Amino acid sequence: MQAFTCQACQQLIFFENVQCLRCGRTLGYLPEVAVLSALEPLGGDLWRALDPEAGSRSYRMCLNYRQENVCNWMVPAEETDTLCLACRFNQTIPDLAVPEHRRLWQRLEVAKRRLIYGLLGLGLPLINKRQDAERGLAFAFLAGPDPQFRETIAVRTGHEQGLITLNIKEADDAVRERTRLEMSEVYRTLLGHFRHESGHYYWERLIRSTEHLDSCRALFGDERSDYAQALRNHYNNGPPADWQDHFISGYASAHPWEDWAESWAHYLHIVDTLETARNFSLRVITPQGAAGASIAAPGGVTAYRPHSIETMIASWLPLTYAINSINRSMGHPDMYPFALSPRAIEKLGFVHHVVSGAAQPYKVR
Repeated sequence: MQAFTCQACQQLIFFENVQCLRCGRTLGYLPEVAVLSALEPLGGDLWRALDPEAGSRSYRMCLNYRQENVCNWMVPAEETDTLCLACRFNQTIPDLAVPEHRRLWQRLEVAKRRLIYGLLGLGLPLINKRQDAERGLAFAFLAGPDPQFRETIAVRTGHEQGLITLNIKEADDAVRERTRLEMSEVYRTLLGHFRHESGHYYWERLIRSTEHLDSCRALFGDERSDYAQALRNHYNNGPPADWQDHFISGYASAHPWEDWAESWAHYLHIVDTLETARNFSLRVITPQGAAGASIAAPGGVTAYRPHSIETMIASWLPLTYAINSINRSMGHPDMYPFALSPRAIEKLGFVHHVVSGAAQPYKVR
């Protein structure tokens, strides 16, 4: 993820910001040029973006920016849709008659927009279900049974035929942490959910019925094995004792589909974090005397297009060692509580190969 600079006053601004804290300018994200720009009102509901990448184009705020305050993306004025590119993927939003829902929905939207940013940056095919009901992607943000909620049906986070459903309670930090502990997970985040479930979607788009299917089965296993039984076995018995030698996480050992989705999610974690490190010009030097001591600059990402999995991992591992150590110094858990075995890296390499083959031109600075 990039950090941005206010075009009016050069203040550092961030992806989720809606206003520059120095000059007070309204901000809006322009997905077609991948930039967060200071805006200038043109009258009515039109705005001009100050970033030169926008040229002379005028914009309107996404309806969910203007009315709901859960978005900060802009819509080119010539487009007739009132929703931005990211919000067009929403099929169902929470019941806003429940006051708490808006806060949870806003958190979901932040994570969703980060996912969309990453998918666009990698040049992956990305269409919503209004464009293609069969092959498109959509999100349903639902509440589960609760005295304060109107829904009465249990809601499970998951993917089915291009629809990613998320229980909005996942946006409640306390609930998510309690679930993480109950399920003995080392890592559980909103953005992680989005990335994992998008992996299931892209398995359907990029693996099933493609030239990659046989290679995927050889590496991840045969997905035709009984999925429901595999999950029951996992939740009843846990992962195998040697799972760390073969999988990127314990959950990845449950079934080949989950192995792929976990590897996909971790690939997106790595690409986005390395882009952030590169954007801030971070360099990590392993401590003197450490085995394999070397200088590793997070340069595995250029304009959000990784060169190779080897370059990425050579930059990623020293960065995680440093950040995990910093977290521990502050009394926090590890930022990246995983150990990448050679087999897990091989799977990440396969994801990289598939993503590179599917990439289409997309402008990201």
